[in-house]
Amino acid sequence: MGDYFNIRYVKLHFTLLMCEDTFLPATKASAIRGGIGEMLLRADCIKDRNCESCDFADECIVQRMMSSRMELMPTFMTKGDSVGYVIECEDYGESYKKGDLLKFNLILFGKNIVYFSQYLNAVYALGMNGLGKNKSRFEIISVKNTGNEEILENTNVLMNRYKVKYLKDYVKYRYKAFEKYDATLKLKLYSPLTLKYKKELLKELNITAFIEALTRRLYIMNCFEGIETDLVDGGIYVVPVLVHKTEYNASIKRYSSRSDSRMTFHGVKGEMLISDCSEDTLKLLLAGEILHIGKNTSFGFGRYRVMKEET
Repeated sequence: MGDYFNIRYVKLHFTLLMCEDTFLPATKASAIRGGIGEMLLRADCIKDRNCESCDFADECIVQRMMSSRMELMPTFMTKGDSVGYVIECEDYGESYKKGDLLKFNLILFGKNIVYFSQYLNAVYALGMNGLGKNKSRFEIISVKNTGNEEILENTNVLMNRYKVKYLKDYVKYRYKAFEKYDATLKLKLYSPLTLKYKKELLKELNITAFIEALTRRLYIMNCFEGIETDLVDGGIYVVPVLVHKTEYNASIKRYSSRSDSRMTFHGVKGEMLISDCSEDTLKLLLAGEILHIGKNTSFGFGRYRVMKEET
């Protein structure tokens, strides 16, 4: 089995302080992602936001940050797919008082890692302009790395604490907890999974579709880093046995200011119990905890965790 985990990433933990009593959507990753994109366009778009006809599109920093350019382009990918970052926010509260805290994570991959200052400035500008349709204002009070070290100190950014990690090290660290464990594992989805399997939108959890999609996601991220692999052939990971599953449909509505349109993302949530998971497949599943899986990952979709099933 090849080493497919030489993928660079940085995971940042943001804590925001709400500046006023307000209401926010229950699903905030979409609002945060849309807000960051809007702030970047306001700051950096020198034309009319018509990206398709813009003669600066190849050099546009907004395009590079929000619609990441692939080093190697998979034949099945659509231009404009966002793979350079993931936003996680699982605070589903809607009513906030002045002084309440809101937390979210930003994961940057590969080349997008160098744009930290631009992402940070966009979140800062979003706080001044307001999040969501109620324009809920906030302040950034903390940005921490995965070692719980503070990257912000007053108005200073401590770049020596902005530490680039490798996916292979995360997998190695997580695998220690399962190395001598051969019982049933649980895959728990914390955000909706949007996935097409055999040309149809998946409406129930399927372990074969899950492994195939995760293999494809890993291949895409290797292409984003410019790493040639044989993952494109698929089928290299042994599919575990599905023991039991529970699931329910989930959907998220969002408004895109860029296209001035409303849309609904559909997915499925729940958990699967699996057995007979090989070492290589387990490592793939652990890598997916960082990468996420399926479509709409930039909106926080496809986040799951591998757990030991308690008996």
